[in-house]
Amino acid sequence: MKLEVRLALRDWDYVTPLVLGDVADERIALKVDRVGTLPENLATDPDYDACEVSFSRYTTARSRGEAGIFGVPNFVMRGFRHRCVITSGSSGLTRLEELKGRRIGVTGWQDSGNTWTRAALSRAGVGIEDVRWYAGRLSAAHPITDRLGRYARPGRIEAMPGEKPMLDALLDGELDAIFTPFMPPGFFTPDSPFRHLLADLPGAELGYFREVGYVPGIHILGLKADLARRHPWLPQALSDLVDESQRLWLEKRRKYADTTPWIIDELGRCGRDLPEGWNASGLEPNRRMIAGFLDEIRAQGLAETGLTPDTLFPPAEHLAGAA
Repeated sequence: MKLEVRLALRDWDYVTPLVLGDVADERIALKVDRVGTLPENLATDPDYDACEVSFSRYTTARSRGEAGIFGVPNFVMRGFRHRCVITSGSSGLTRLEELKGRRIGVTGWQDSGNTWTRAALSRAGVGIEDVRWYAGRLSAAHPITDRLGRYARPGRIEAMPGEKPMLDALLDGELDAIFTPFMPPGFFTPDSPFRHLLADLPGAELGYFREVGYVPGIHILGLKADLARRHPWLPQALSDLVDESQRLWLEKRRKYADTTPWIIDELGRCGRDLPEGWNASGLEPNRRMIAGFLDEIRAQGLAETGLTPDTLFPPAEHLAGAA
């Protein structure tokens, strides 16, 4: 009998072969739900056995001794974060270094992406103490929620005054820049009132890659720990399915490149500028990146932890042996 597994992922285009059943494992009856909002806590979620999980939240939970989720070093979401820094079209800011002493809005303090963006800012000589930080909703269409939690620090890291939408605050000059993983509506039109801070994103991000040697990981694949304990073969099997879906998607994307006029240039750039396996899953291919993230978790005060890449991502067989 096949093992039934309910998996929640964001609607990444590379999971299309997985959703359509073009890739499958004869041992698994897999149901994939493409969701806009990921489960708040997979460990207690009644609907899913596995899902895409915030790398930061997984790491800080493990630092607190929580073990309800078994993390797999398959980074289902990864990407450079320089592109996530936006400013107003009228701003004169064009360099990360120029954000020292400025006011920056973030959509969430602990978010993995914002953790990596602050890491890029630090490499430009701008530390957390060099900025006034405000967390809030990007626009009026987004909900008002606590986006700081335990990390609020009056006078340094605060909620947006009056919960004013950050895009409005940016246009009104109350913020100098915003860190956001998703661009606001209308951002890609010629008359957008917003723009990326950096004009040459590929150049800045490739320079970053050459410095650190990796593309930052944002979300990982997570399973309920009890499920992984009962079926220690399952984490790797699910990871393999995601990898095969991505491999097949890329093969077809390179063939059927007439979806946007210049996507073929993007595919070519990735092939030329990044090494083969830049997005490989597994502990060893990602050891340096994971260690770098743990360093940032500590340096940014997100957690005091002695976790290492090996203790953060132990083999599933060890989990089974601990039962």
